[in-house]
Amino acid sequence: MRIVGDVHGDSRAFAAAAETDRFVIQLGDLVDDGPDTPGALEIMFRLLDEKRGLFLLGNHDFKLARALRGDRVRGEPTIKTFATLPAEMRRPTKDAIMAAPVWLRAGNLFFVHGGFHPAMLEQAPGPFPPGRPDPLWARALYGQTSGRVTGAGKPERLLRWVEDIPPGMVVYVGHDQRSNDGRPYVRQSRKGGKAIFMDTGAGKGGHLSWVDIDQVD
Repeated sequence: MRIVGDVHGDSRAFAAAAETDRFVIQLGDLVDDGPDTPGALEIMFRLLDEKRGLFLLGNHDFKLARALRGDRVRGEPTIKTFATLPAEMRRPTKDAIMAAPVWLRAGNLFFVHGGFHPAMLEQAPGPFPPGRPDPLWARALYGQTSGRVTGAGKPERLLRWVEDIPPGMVVYVGHDQRSNDGRPYVRQSRKGGKAIFMDTGAGKGGHLSWVDIDQVD
């Protein structure tokens, strides 16, 4: 498998990541911010059609799908994407996003966009919600927050959830750009699991990162 971090409309980088014989798992936030969300979506549609990849539901994807079904949404990146998305792509984009998995497990590997919760190991996410996401969906899309906002006006994100990762499990996430050296950020759990944060700023002044996995235990 090839695990790909947040794309955020960086179609050129995503095209390079998709040039592989491996099965591609993109960790969500395929859309918004970057220069070419339609191009990134077209690459993902091709991977889906060829059964060579999938993308998880990220918070930006979630917001775009809501806009495409007629909900009122806030946020300049999504509003801009909605306005510039070609008409012929709107229905396929909405359908693909609403069908995207919210979390996935493969052996000792777990994939989710924002953050992990142990209940995800026992509970299926259910269908795309008609309104606000339930707590597990919220954890998957947005991670763990304190209820406060940062000086930049963003929700303050916490990493306490990493301590709930079971021994031997590796959780791959996007959403939270924690890297200080341009490489995916690894955080260990005291229980013996770990989280790998794959967002390295693609579409937002950084670059796209991916990790290849040869074996699933």
